[in-house]
Amino acid sequence: MAGRREEKREDLKARLIEAARERIARDGLANLRARDITQDAGCALGGLYTVFSDLSELVIHVNSGTLKALEAKLTLDKTKDRPPTDRLRNLAQGYLSFAVEHRNLWKALFDHAPPETSPTPQWHLDEHLFLMDVIAEPLAELQPGMSAEDRAIRARTLFGAVHGVISISLEGRFVGLPLERLAREVDELVQTIAAGAERRR
Repeated sequence: MAGRREEKREDLKARLIEAARERIARDGLANLRARDITQDAGCALGGLYTVFSDLSELVIHVNSGTLKALEAKLTLDKTKDRPPTDRLRNLAQGYLSFAVEHRNLWKALFDHAPPETSPTPQWHLDEHLFLMDVIAEPLAELQPGMSAEDRAIRARTLFGAVHGVISISLEGRFVGLPLERLAREVDELVQTIAAGAERRR
């Protein structure tokens, strides 16, 4: 009996996550409502709170799936033997492509702010670290003498630069770039940073 109950709970959890994911993808995180999600998932409003402590926890699980999809997009076996600068360029272009194709889900990764009473769990924070790891790997080849701590900081700096350009551009800010120029400029940015790192070897 307990096994059947757990099976039903996991099924409801999966339906709620998928319903929330579809709502965020279509309407954005700001328009996410518990009542809409449960209606789409085919359950009562209270059903959401038998699986998740609050709406924020549900969003974390949606974001977890988004991170896994992003990781799959950036894990390119065909480029693993390429020079480090080429790998960094491919990572940046893959990140841009994912942001453009899944804009609302991508934005939810950075827009979601859990309440102070329910901080982001460590397992989800750890999921974000793969981005830094995939950037740090080619950086280690460009600057093999750099300490692990400095390399981690450099990876965050490079990510911040690429993410910032993409973010302000996709949001249509006045300093953003037109979409047709964004891929080229992101590529130039990464090449410039990588060239600077190589000169400091």
